[in-house]
This record gives sequence, C-alpha cells and structure tokens, in this order.
Amino acid sequence: DYFIKDDSICYEIGTSTGVLSHKLAKRFSDRGAKFIGLDIEEDMVASAKKRYSMSSLFFEYADVLEYSFESSDFITSYYVVQFIRPSQRQLLIDKIYQSLSWGGAFLYFEKVRAPDARFQDIMTGVYNEYKLEQGYSAEEIVQKSRSLKGVLEPFSTQGNVDMLGRAGFVDIMSVAKFGPFEGILAIK
Repeated sequence: DYFIKDDSICYEIGTSTGVLSHKLAKRFSDRGAKFIGLDIEEDMVASAKKRYSMSSLFFEYADVLEYSFESSDFITSYYVVQFIRPSQRQLLIDKIYQSLSWGGAFLYFEKVRAPDARFQDIMTGVYNEYKLEQGYSAEEIVQKSRSLKGVLEPFSTQGNVDMLGRAGFVDIMSVAKFGPFEGILAIK
C-alpha cells in the first residue's frame, strides 16, 4: 500500500514457486503494476509459470547478481540473501539500491546472527527447543544444521544494516523479529 503505485515495477528475489509474487499481483491488480519473480532454480520458475497466469505477473530464471533490474518501486526477498556468498552480498544490495526509484523500498527477511557468542548460544538453544516442540527429532535438527554449514551464512542485524547503509540506504528499520529471523525495511 505504501510503495506499489500505478504502473510500478516490483521484484521478488528468490520467488520459488511464485506464491508471494502471485499474492502481491492479486492484491495490487487494480494498479497496473508489474510483478517479476526471479529465481536461480529453473524448476522453480517452471513451476511458478505453470501455477500462476496473470497479465501483470512474470517469472524469470535469473542469477540476481547478473540480472539487469528495471527501475522499480518495490523489491522483496524472503530468506535468500543469506545464501549468497558474503563477498558478493554487497554487490547485490548495491544493485537493489541503484534500481529503486526515490521512495522505493527493499523489504527482506533473513536469519540473523546474534550480536555476540553468548546470545548466539541462547538463540540457538531456544530455536532448537522450538523445533523439538514442533515435532522434529534431534537427528533431523542436527542433519539440517549440517546441511546448511558453509551454505547459509547469516549476518547479524547490525551487519545487515551496515550493508544497507554502504549501498546508500539511510531509512532502515526492523519490521519483524522472531528469534533468529528478522524482517528489515529499507527505503531509498
């Protein structure tokens, strides 16, 4: 409601099966906005194209680090940036900032590291307890943790804010927080 205007171009980075892009396209169908879901997995893009068909909704197979974004008003990403190598994340955030029009927004959700080792231990323990309460076995939790080693490399909240600031964002706010997961809104 705040960023998507008539004829806006909006992106979802890491669209997967297209659920969020589709919901946004439906929600703002009266505005003539264009929604583009990007994903690096061809199977996901094929699935999204098969599931959803709207004149304002597009899905593209793309490596976001090499993608040429059009000038846009809104970009979102759910749990994707954390999987991009730390040495390349700043390049992506810079591209996002440069592609946004003035007043445009980047809303993204990430797993975040705690500010120090003690808090990280607490957060890991609390989150593992939560997963056990949800019915996951200890073995499943350990296997998942092992599978993400060297692949999922989250930054701390401050690390994410600093990265956004280096790109040029000044207006930055945490909009959601649940344990080690956080949503950050950055407005150009």
